[in-house]
Amino acid sequence: MFVFVCAGCGAELTNPVSQVALPVHAHQKYGNGTQLPVLMEPGTFAVEPEPWGPPWRTWEKIHPDEAAARGVYAPVYALSDGAPGATVIAPGDAHGTVLIPERAGGYCCGLDEAAGPNVACAACALPVASRIDDCSLWQAMWLAPSAVRRLPVDGTDVGADVEPLSWAQLIAEGKGTPPFEPIAAWGSRLGAGRWSNHRWSWSPRWEAAAGRALAHLLAASEGRPVTVPDGLTAEVFGRALDAMLPAGPPPRPAVLAGPGRPAPDGDAGILLVPTHPQTGEVWAPAGDAAYRVPLPFGVWRWLAFPEPDPPVPTSGGLPDGVLRDDFDPPAPHPRHLFRADPEIFRQTLVRLPDVRSPWLRDILDNLTQYMRAGYF
Repeated sequence: MFVFVCAGCGAELTNPVSQVALPVHAHQKYGNGTQLPVLMEPGTFAVEPEPWGPPWRTWEKIHPDEAAARGVYAPVYALSDGAPGATVIAPGDAHGTVLIPERAGGYCCGLDEAAGPNVACAACALPVASRIDDCSLWQAMWLAPSAVRRLPVDGTDVGADVEPLSWAQLIAEGKGTPPFEPIAAWGSRLGAGRWSNHRWSWSPRWEAAAGRALAHLLAASEGRPVTVPDGLTAEVFGRALDAMLPAGPPPRPAVLAGPGRPAPDGDAGILLVPTHPQTGEVWAPAGDAAYRVPLPFGVWRWLAFPEPDPPVPTSGGLPDGVLRDDFDPPAPHPRHLFRADPEIFRQTLVRLPDVRSPWLRDILDNLTQYMRAGYF
């Protein structure tokens, strides 16, 4: 495990934390006026390898060769000129910091990072992080890479961390991510008598995961139709794939594959597989050359091994592991059809070299029309 300290004075700024993979939804903007929970689990951190945050440069000011060198192969609104390597933690894992009043602003209801770091080291006043809790954004503390240093805890070697779970252990111990959940309006509180302030919707995590996976599915399709398994997988991906791919050529099957699943058939050219929640490793079968479409482990697990719908408490909360079927009905199904996150789809697709194919570039250029049609 590690702690992060101020690069200016060495003051400790975090609790001991262990590294995990960066969530797909780390930079997601969800809905309008919604109150999203904390991005990171307590005691964990993740690193954004790419530049992110201000300053930004619009596409018109970036040469295509420079963009391609940064792994961007199609136009985007802007690219960050910030430093790569920002670290994100749960706000509750930070200490020894204070808000910078003149930078404590946001777009709407809370704080964002538009003005740069808004949190300083309490000991020396060096700006060290950006606290984010504005509406429609995941609550997080982003540590500036140039303002902090990572130190091992308890004499461990630099770079050492807890041993990641094996795939078998993840299957045995891991939990799936439910496909829908209550979404809070800004300022509402979850508790007895307050369910009217929440609406049941498709999970933002699922919409983000599907946005990334859908970009990969299109790239893997080679311009042919793609079929996916019936049930929830088809509900998540089927409509968009049918709308964006031609109906004529023989389809390419995409199947769920991964630990605990039967070996994929040799005809399956596309595999929907999990990514390791600690390392970010994409699961791969031995000797298989199929295109692997990554899904966060919790989403993949729910698709591969469906779980019963979570119950809705009649009032207040319930202890972990307690289900009262006699009083608590299953969570209601969302009223609208599933829609993938369009911005995560766009961010993924522009970073796939396949987007330079004319047919795939047309899909990117017509994304707004697909959004209006309800596929995103």
